[in-house]
Amino acid sequence: MPKQSENPSMIWAYLLHLGYNMWSDRENPGVGDGHFGCRPYLRCDKSLWDDVLKKMVDSGVNMVVIDLGEGVRYDSHPEIGIRNAWSPAKLKRELVKMRKMGLEPIPKLNFSTCHDTWLGPYHRMISTPKYYEVCKNLIAEVTEIFDRPRFFHLGMDEETPQHQKHFDYVLVRQFDLWWHDFFSLVKQVEKNGARPWIWSDYVWWHPETFYERMPTTVLQSNWYYRPEFTKKILAVRSYLDLEQHGYDQIPTGSNWTCQENFENTVKYLRRRIDRKRLMGFFMTVWRPSLEVCRERHMNALDLVAETRKHSRL
Repeated sequence: MPKQSENPSMIWAYLLHLGYNMWSDRENPGVGDGHFGCRPYLRCDKSLWDDVLKKMVDSGVNMVVIDLGEGVRYDSHPEIGIRNAWSPAKLKRELVKMRKMGLEPIPKLNFSTCHDTWLGPYHRMISTPKYYEVCKNLIAEVTEIFDRPRFFHLGMDEETPQHQKHFDYVLVRQFDLWWHDFFSLVKQVEKNGARPWIWSDYVWWHPETFYERMPTTVLQSNWYYRPEFTKKILAVRSYLDLEQHGYDQIPTGSNWTCQENFENTVKYLRRRIDRKRLMGFFMTVWRPSLEVCRERHMNALDLVAETRKHSRL
C-alpha cells in the first residue's frame, strides 16, 4: 500500500504491449533479442498478461499504458489486425477488469515512422490523404473503446534514418511535414476528448523548434535508461529544460540496460521538477507480453515497488 505521505494523484505507469510490430518491417532483421522482427500473428500470452496486471496492483502501479498496434482487429480497419488479434469487445472486457483492479488504462498507438509497422499497408502511405483518414478513424475508434481516456499516447519517437537501418522501407519526415502530421494527430486526439502524450526525444535534436512549436498541453515523457545522472548527458538535461519551459512530465525509466535506472530517475527528478508539473513516473520494459519475457516484466515491477518504498512523492 502507498505510504500516507505519498501524493494520491501521482501516476505510476507501466507500458504493456498487446501489439509488438514496431521495431522493423522485416520478419527476421537479424538484430536484437529475437523479438524485433515483424510477425503476422499476435505475440501476447494471456497467462503472463493476467499475472502482470496482478503484479502491477501489488507493486503500486495505478496506470497501464497499452501499446495496441496490430493487436486489435479494429472495426474501422480490420485489415490492420493480425492473426489472433483481439476484437474490440474483448479489449473492452479487459479494460473493465483493469478498472476494477484499480488500474487506469490508457491507449497507445505509435505514429512514428520508425515504429508504425503495425499500420500494415498504411505504413507505406505516410502523409497521404489515405493515411490521415486511417489515423483519424483509429484514434476515434480507440477513444471510444477506452471510454474517453484521460490521455492518448501517440509515440512519435526515434524518427531518424539511424533508427530504421534494419528496415526495408525507410522514411523520415522532417521540418514542417513532421509538425504538420504531428498536429493532425494532436487535433484528432483533442477532438475526441483526450490529452495527447508523446515521447520527447525530438527535443534532443531540435530544441529550438521544439520549444517554439510544441504546445504545453501535450504531455511529455522524456526517457533515459542508464544509471548515471548528470546535466552533461543530453537526455538527462532535457528533463530539466522541459521543466524550465513549463511542460507537464511523466519521466520514463526502464530495466532495459540496468537495474538502477528507474530508482535513480525518481531520485534525481523528484526535487528538480515542480510538483505541479511532475505528474508521475513511467516504467518501460520493451519486451512483448510473452512467457519467455516473464522474468523481465516481474523484475521491472519489483523495481517500481522498491522505488515507491523509498520515494517521498
